[in-house]
Amino acid sequence: MRIALAQLNYHIGNFSANKEKIIRSIQEARHKQADLIVFAELAVSGYPPRDFLEFRDFIQQCHQALAEIAPECTGIAAIIGLPTYNEAPKGKPLFNTAAFIADGEIKQFIHKTLLPNYDIFDEYRYFEPNTSFEVVHYKGKRLAVTICEDLWNVQDNPLYVANPMDELMRQNPDLMINIAASPFNYRQREVRKDVLRRNAMNYHLPLVYVNHVGAQTELLFDGGSLVFDSQGILKHELNYFEEDFRIVDIGELAEMSPNIQDSYSDEIALIHDALVMGIRNYFGKLGFEKAILGLSGGIDSAVTAVLAARALGAENVYNLLLPSRYSSDHSLGDAEKLALNLGMPYHVVSIEEGFNAVEHSLAPYFKGMPFNVTEENIQARLRGVLLMAFSNKFGYILLNTSNKSEAAVGYGTLYGDMNGGLSVIGDVYKTKVFELARYINKNGEIIPENTIVKPPSAELRPDQKDSDSLPDYAVLDEILYLYIEERKGPKEIVALGFDSQLVARILKLVNTNEYKRYQTPPILRVTPKAFGMGRRMPIVAKYLS
Repeated sequence: MRIALAQLNYHIGNFSANKEKIIRSIQEARHKQADLIVFAELAVSGYPPRDFLEFRDFIQQCHQALAEIAPECTGIAAIIGLPTYNEAPKGKPLFNTAAFIADGEIKQFIHKTLLPNYDIFDEYRYFEPNTSFEVVHYKGKRLAVTICEDLWNVQDNPLYVANPMDELMRQNPDLMINIAASPFNYRQREVRKDVLRRNAMNYHLPLVYVNHVGAQTELLFDGGSLVFDSQGILKHELNYFEEDFRIVDIGELAEMSPNIQDSYSDEIALIHDALVMGIRNYFGKLGFEKAILGLSGGIDSAVTAVLAARALGAENVYNLLLPSRYSSDHSLGDAEKLALNLGMPYHVVSIEEGFNAVEHSLAPYFKGMPFNVTEENIQARLRGVLLMAFSNKFGYILLNTSNKSEAAVGYGTLYGDMNGGLSVIGDVYKTKVFELARYINKNGEIIPENTIVKPPSAELRPDQKDSDSLPDYAVLDEILYLYIEERKGPKEIVALGFDSQLVARILKLVNTNEYKRYQTPPILRVTPKAFGMGRRMPIVAKYLS
């Protein structure tokens, strides 16, 4: 059986565009004499549609699109994901479904059994779990069709009490097919391969796996669709971070030489390409073309500018250099050099006149009081005002340049440097930002060397350095990772050798600044536990305070 894998970038709710992509792929697969073409989970609607699923019209448009796709499936069959109604009198109103189409008709619906309800996932909010199991019969083969999480119980995952493949094995399938929407994080690629490999080995069946690719706001989907033989040997691996199409003859897998990717030797390359794709898709799917950011001469804004230039084209990334009385000459020079290296447009707009005006207005009320964080925040907010003014006037989307370390401990100013329509590196720890800068410069200097090696500083007071307020980033990031990603409590972190007072201070900063993170722009997700939809913490809480 010749099976086509269609790895596509869908747009949530854009039924006409999604339908056209699906139909074009069906036509190509039929032309290349494929017997079956496989699309991703919720391909018709895009993933995740979230509360659009509560609109009856949204579901009806999904069904209408599928009805218009079905006549294309003559001489070829298709497996396509979409939401469908649960007609039972009780239970959730919808199923997460794979439709099997052949001979121009919808022949069978296969529903998802295991509904993830952790981290970024919230599927049990909308969908009823499947309780009946039936293989798909096609061209003399029995196909065990599952949907994403259904294969993640190969080792009796304690989250679930059912194992869909164990049920389907009672019907002696010849092949496993899994349609998925598996979001990216820099560890997921290898975890995903391991889970799928173990399925193929456990059930002694070849496995075809088709994943989403592209960004849906903060969620990034890396693609990397896979084919394993019945021994668990990876035979095909589709491209990452781009659409791809491949036809595989399942009968020839055993003799086939592996056709796999080897372009990602480390996580930094993955993070780089994921962020570039995330920016490009965020702008493209919203219908915007141009970005603006505040280019300070620091490493965060430099890395953000390079990623944006690679995603949108340097000519579409406008930079404001916003010096104050505390800005060093080298910071302005480093920012200008980066803009020139990339060919990005930029303008220098001093905030000094505005800062003087605000100081003058507040002088009667602040008389005799020392300079402190108030005046620092005024500068940051003035920069935010100017950036948003350019954004409004010229139609640019403002990119936020804060990193995850700063966001974690509240080292940022609301309505100032925390402004933006999209947070590009808000899920990248400061130490990883430095690694990204080195990766960007691997073939020659793009980011000025001085930007990378100088001590980080917000430059909001004389001779300021980040280390005046924060621990060394190498230590800070390690403690943050243990608390945020690994969910270790203070006693567990201290037991690993960290100073108890330092741990208490950092964790208190993380918790008391939750209110700031509630007001930040969406953050492109690249780690297993990002701020935003995957980390839900109360603002008013006592824990660790």
